[in-house]
Amino acid sequence: MANVPSAGWAAADPRVLALAAQVTESKEQDIPLLLLKLKGILNSASLGSEESKKIKQDVYNYDLTQYCMLVLRQDHSRLRGGWATAAQLAEILSHCCVGLEVKEDPEEFHNKFLPSAIDNLLFLGRRLQARFIRTIKDEEKQDFLHWFQTVADAICWLFGGHIQLATCVLQNDHFLQLLITDDTETAIITMSILHSIFRVNSSVLLRVDEETLHSILDELVYKLSSTTNPVIGNAATKLLLLVAKFCKQLVKLLTTRYKGLKGLLSKQWTGKGFDRDLGQLLDLLYLEQSNGKGEMQRQHQAACIIQATWRGFQTRKRLKKLPQAVTTLQRSFRAKREQELQHLKKQKEDESLKLQMQLQRQRAMRLFHERQLAVLEIIHASQVNKYMEEMEGKSALTIQRFWRGYRARRNFHQQRQSLKEYKAAVVIQRAACKFLEKQRRRRPLSPWKDPKGLTDERRLALQQKVDDYIKLHPASQMSEEMSKELHVQAQEKLAEFLLRSRLDQRAAQRREMLMAQVNTDVELLMNAPGLAEAAEKDLDVFLSRSIPVATKARQSHNTMLKYTRWPWWKKLGVEFEEDDVIPDDALHAELGTLFIGGNKSF
Repeated sequence: MANVPSAGWAAADPRVLALAAQVTESKEQDIPLLLLKLKGILNSASLGSEESKKIKQDVYNYDLTQYCMLVLRQDHSRLRGGWATAAQLAEILSHCCVGLEVKEDPEEFHNKFLPSAIDNLLFLGRRLQARFIRTIKDEEKQDFLHWFQTVADAICWLFGGHIQLATCVLQNDHFLQLLITDDTETAIITMSILHSIFRVNSSVLLRVDEETLHSILDELVYKLSSTTNPVIGNAATKLLLLVAKFCKQLVKLLTTRYKGLKGLLSKQWTGKGFDRDLGQLLDLLYLEQSNGKGEMQRQHQAACIIQATWRGFQTRKRLKKLPQAVTTLQRSFRAKREQELQHLKKQKEDESLKLQMQLQRQRAMRLFHERQLAVLEIIHASQVNKYMEEMEGKSALTIQRFWRGYRARRNFHQQRQSLKEYKAAVVIQRAACKFLEKQRRRRPLSPWKDPKGLTDERRLALQQKVDDYIKLHPASQMSEEMSKELHVQAQEKLAEFLLRSRLDQRAAQRREMLMAQVNTDVELLMNAPGLAEAAEKDLDVFLSRSIPVATKARQSHNTMLKYTRWPWWKKLGVEFEEDDVIPDDALHAELGTLFIGGNKSF
C-alpha cells in the first residue's frame, strides 16, 4: 500500500498520485502494464532538473519503486506484456533510483532498498539468460537477447549513479551465475557489466572477499583457455588488463596463481585482432616476473607475430581451396537445424493432440456417468437390478462387436495379398472373356447349305404333303390393302425389335463398363492406406490428372442433366424408347467420363 505523504512534503505530482491510486485498486496481473506509465512521467522532465528529482521523490514516497522491484521477481511468461514489460520496468527502476535524494531515513534506502533492487535486476537477468539459451527460434532468441541487454544497461546505470553498489554486484551470487556461462552473446554482455564496474570503481576488487575475487579471475582465465572465439578473448583480455592497471597488487596474484597464463596468451591469442591490449597485458605480467627480461619478451612477441602472420597466410590459402567443404558444412548444419525445428513442432502437435484426446475422453466419460445417474434416478428401485443386467448385456455385446471387428480387420490385412491375387485373376479372366466374345462376334456367318441326303424323290414327296395340307386348310382370301397394312405392321414390329435389341445391347455394355469401373474403384479403396497413414500423395490415385478428361466428364454430366430436365414435348420425337433407356448421345456422354484407372472427374 502506498505511503501517505506527511504535512512537510510539497504537493505531489497529480500524475504520480493518480497512478498510485490505480495501482492500489487494480488486480495483480494488471499492475505491470500500469507501472509502464512511469516512463512517460519521467521523460516529461529533463534529466537532472529539480522537476525530475521531485517526480522521483514522489514515486519513491508512494512506493511505486517498491512495486517495480517486486514485479521483477514474478514469472512474466504468464503475465500480460511478457518479458518485454519486465525489461522496461527494470529500466524504469534504475532511472527512478539514480538522482533520487531521500530525506527521511536515507540509511534504509542505501543499505536495504538499493541492494534489493540490484538483486532483483540480476535475478531477472538470470531468467532472461536461461530463456535465451533454451529458445531455438532465431526471432525469439533475438528478443530475449535485446531484453537481456536492456536489463544489463539498467544495472550499469544504477551502480553508475551509486558507486557503492559495485561491490554488491560482484558479491551477488546471481552475477557470478551470469558470468559462468558457455553462451557467447550473454557472456559478452555480462563481461561488459564487469568492465563498467572496473571503470566506475577501479579499486572495487580490493574491497570484495577473497573467494569472490578468485571466482571472477578464475572464470576470466577459464574463458581464455576454453574458447577460440576472438570476441570472448578480447573482452577477457581487456578485463584482465584493467585489473592489472588499476590494481597493481593483483598483478602478482595473476602471475603466481595462474602460472601458465603468459604462455596461453602468447600462443593462443596472438594475432587475433587485439594484439595491442594483449601486448600490454603480457608486458605487465613479464615486468612483474622479471624486469630484466623485457627485451627478450619483445623479441618473443615479435617472433609470435611473424609466426601468426605466416600461419594466417597459410590458413587463408587453404581456405580458398575449400569452398565446397564450407558450403557442404553450412548445408548440413541448416538441414540439421531445420530437422530439429520440425521435430519440435511435431512433438508439440502430438502433445496437443494427445491432450485434446484426453480431454475428449474425460468429457465423454463424464457425460456417460451423468446420463447413467440421471437414468438411475428415473428408474424405480425395483427395476435397478434389471436395468443393470441389461446394461451389462449391451456392454458385453459392444465389446464383442469391437473385438470381432478388430479380428476381422486383422485377418483381412493378413489375407490382403491373396485377395489382391484373386482380384487380379478375376480381372484377367474378365478381359479374356470379353476378348473371346469380340472374336466370336467378328466371325462371318456361313452361307446356306442344302441339307444333305435329300433326294429328288424325297423332295417330291414333301411337296405333295404340303399341297395336300393346303387343300385341307385353305387360306382366307386377303385384299391387297390388307396385305400392305400387314406388311407395314410386320416392318414396324421388326424395326421395334431391332431397336430394342440394339438398346439392350448398349445397356448391357454400359452395365459391364460400370461394373468394371466399380470393381476398379473397390480395388483402389481396398488397397488404399488407413486414415492415420494416408499422405497427400495417396489422394492423387483418386483424382484424374488429365485436364481433357475432367473437362469431357463435366460436359457429359451437364448434358445428362439437361436431357433429364427436357419437357415432355421435346421427347415426342424419340420413338420406341423406354423411360429407363438413355439415348445414344447421352450414353456416349456418360461413357466419356470413364478413363484408364477407373477414376471419375466431375
